[in-house]
Amino acid sequence: MRAIWKGAVSFGLVNVPVRLYSATENHDVQFRQVHREDGGRIKYQRVCSVDGELVAYDDIAKGYETEDGQMVVLTDEDFADLPSRTSKEISVEKFVPSDQIDPMLLDKSYFLEPDKSAVKPYVLLRDALETEKRMAICTVSIRTRMTMAVLRVRDGVIVMQTMLWPDEVRSADTLNNLVEDLHATSQERDMAKLLIDQLAGDYDPSEYEDDYAIALGALVKAKVEGGELQIPAAAAEESGEVVDLLAALAKSVEKAKAARGEAPSSADRAS
Repeated sequence: MRAIWKGAVSFGLVNVPVRLYSATENHDVQFRQVHREDGGRIKYQRVCSVDGELVAYDDIAKGYETEDGQMVVLTDEDFADLPSRTSKEISVEKFVPSDQIDPMLLDKSYFLEPDKSAVKPYVLLRDALETEKRMAICTVSIRTRMTMAVLRVRDGVIVMQTMLWPDEVRSADTLNNLVEDLHATSQERDMAKLLIDQLAGDYDPSEYEDDYAIALGALVKAKVEGGELQIPAAAAEESGEVVDLLAALAKSVEKAKAARGEAPSSADRAS
């Protein structure tokens, strides 16, 4: 795995040289737009919407469209005047309790690996974060733009996760169908708790897989090999309409018990 950034974590007078690695990868399947007749890739030309002329790369600038549809053309000189940072430093601002960081704010994840000469201070920071159950709020400059991030520990490794700015998280107040003074009845809550208890367990990543990607891979392989792909019949879908909340919860409990091989209780049968 290749490091994508080199710098140092600084907290107080301690400086820890580190290398940054992407901690996640996207397995979304990428398709090409092709000509149906011969499989040739579709090419697009850069055409100006005003004069209809082809535009060379050297003549393309960045534009910002205002709310009223006006276009502001920005030059390299304009961007040069904007605040930017090229520092190779992950600067710790403060250490905060882990439960104060809303997961909604977390964005991309990176592993931090220490240089050979910095293993001891790296371990010190890692152990301190774990022992105190805290995250480090820090600032870091990635691709010239400063952003907020947190440092936390996962599987014995310090992970840096960049953060969204607070105004980038939308407010739930924009939702229309939630009524603050509407609450479930005690009977409904009891039935929901029973369902949660029946489905309770530990998270095991191996229990889940991307069935779409697997099926698509098999389809492509069959196409390449010139064979036939057997597609299993899709299971009949149940109606998504919920007429009676209690009845739906009771039915869900029964299905959960059946999946566990348990006999339905008398309370379940009565409901």
